[in-house]
Amino acid sequence: MCIIFFKFDPHPVSKNAYRFILAANRDEFYHRPAKLADFWGSNNEVLSGLDMEEGKEGGTWLGISMRGKLGALTNYLQPQQNREARGRGKLVSHFLTADMDSLSYLKKVSAEGHLYNGFNLIAADLSTTKGDVVCYYGNRGDPEPIVLTPGTYGLSNALLETPWRKLCFGKQLFMDVVEQSQTLPKDAFVAKLLDVLSNEEAQGEFLLDR
Repeated sequence: MCIIFFKFDPHPVSKNAYRFILAANRDEFYHRPAKLADFWGSNNEVLSGLDMEEGKEGGTWLGISMRGKLGALTNYLQPQQNREARGRGKLVSHFLTADMDSLSYLKKVSAEGHLYNGFNLIAADLSTTKGDVVCYYGNRGDPEPIVLTPGTYGLSNALLETPWRKLCFGKQLFMDVVEQSQTLPKDAFVAKLLDVLSNEEAQGEFLLDR
């Protein structure tokens, strides 16, 4: 399953602290052709991987722009997929290139949420005069997007902060590493985050509701 952990604090007490930390795995659609992360868009201002499958070209699951816009997507686990539904990857790439703030964009997306298979979308503005803003919308949850309060979050293939064992276990590992973020060199810190994402300790099975 796809999984995302992130922590944000727009106004950290320590000047050496990171305002935003994110670690993410893409654990599905390995067969789908994709470009490795690289810069693209007008003036090469967006950094992300890109889907290359026919009909889904240009979509992405995680990206950031030079303007401080960040988008991250997970699919919502559901028994059956609607083959006629819109592709979800464009939700991230459109946000990264749109001239809209994160909350306004998610409100626009929520009005058309029924046209997609299940998804979760994180949209953030990390370089604004009002401070960092991180928003969330899932089209299988509340009808309106929400602005998140500073803190640590976990997201997988259910709604934000759904307490699946794998998510809770990984989130604790992530938090343990984040606690060391101000004392570790950057490369060592990144390596520890990658260790969290590559952890293979089994956390039990779950059944999908039908």
